[in-house]
Amino acid sequence: MRLVIVQYAGDYAETFKRLAGGDSENYYAQKYSVDAVTEMAKRGESVTVICCITPKFEDRVLENGVRAIGCGFNNKIDTKKLIELIAQQNPTHLVMRTTIPDVFKWAIKNKIRTIAVFAESIATTSWRNKIRNYFLANLLNNKQIEWVGTYGITSSLLFKEIGVKHDKIIPWDFLLETNSGSFSPKELPADVKKSLKLFYAGLLVKSKGVGDILEAVAKLRKQDISVHLKMAGKGEEEFFDRRVEELQIKECVEFLGMVPTPTLEPLMRESDVVLVTSRHEYPEGFPLTIQHALRARTPIVASDHPMFKTHLKHSLNAMIFEAGNSLALAKCLEKLISDSALYHNLSVASHSTWDELRLPVKWAELIDRWLDDSPESKQWLFEKRLASEYYNRVSVA
Repeated sequence: MRLVIVQYAGDYAETFKRLAGGDSENYYAQKYSVDAVTEMAKRGESVTVICCITPKFEDRVLENGVRAIGCGFNNKIDTKKLIELIAQQNPTHLVMRTTIPDVFKWAIKNKIRTIAVFAESIATTSWRNKIRNYFLANLLNNKQIEWVGTYGITSSLLFKEIGVKHDKIIPWDFLLETNSGSFSPKELPADVKKSLKLFYAGLLVKSKGVGDILEAVAKLRKQDISVHLKMAGKGEEEFFDRRVEELQIKECVEFLGMVPTPTLEPLMRESDVVLVTSRHEYPEGFPLTIQHALRARTPIVASDHPMFKTHLKHSLNAMIFEAGNSLALAKCLEKLISDSALYHNLSVASHSTWDELRLPVKWAELIDRWLDDSPESKQWLFEKRLASEYYNRVSVA
């Protein structure tokens, strides 16, 4: 077996070395993913991880036996060069973690055993999107693409909606914990309007709604609500530093940078609200921020991004506002902190929501079962399809 795994971004080599040196994860299940690929390398002739978007070209074999190639592409992927790099590995098996039609065409033409394992969503609104998705679905339905793994139920339904056969879609999950934790439901603090603590974790980019959060904070201040916002993550820090100055909210906002994964839930627990503000143009999967917030039992205020709608319901387990609308976000926050019963009920509902999100397939197990190719593993995969009785029982297929 010669396995090639292609992903859009990331740096497998850097992550492997950092974790091997005892550093913390940058995001949940990062070590799980790195270790899973290490285990795959033990069972075959070669395993290569190709990362498309990297600062420079690098090609090296790591101590765990995995070959890590950083393509050095900057924003735009050179598909011809990428296919050349894949072909040089002479793969017998290909795992595509991103939607690049030309690579699927190449795999089909060369009869390479292939699966897709997507963590992102796809846009469906414009005619350009619809045309692209039509051809992508046709490629994914080809028998050479054996399975289409998608992160979470909502993403699975989206791929079904664009035309991918639901009997080859397998929803998967990253979460490794078997229970939702031991935190008790929260009550709305009596002095919350004098000290409203907000928390955001994720990329600091416009499409994640970071600017919308800052504008909402400025609006809340005008309503005599004292806000302290903590933002964990990296991205366009300089731009948002300037925006904070323009809005005159510098004393309200604290940029934490990257924080160790084990500190996320404690940071959320000590906050009053967790913000998940992605605009529709951001290709969300299902943010781990939501999973962590549900475990911390801190109420969520989320945008109406299509990838959230299956599981987050307004006033039942989250507060939902119109994405990109900072005034709607501010009003949503005002309503939440003015209604102690609503606040408590959202916190109570968080653990049952977390339980509902759990799926029987984990990312690495999906790939491992496919590589194993035994009758038992084939049956296991067959039973985990979106078309199976399991998902009929939960009324999503």
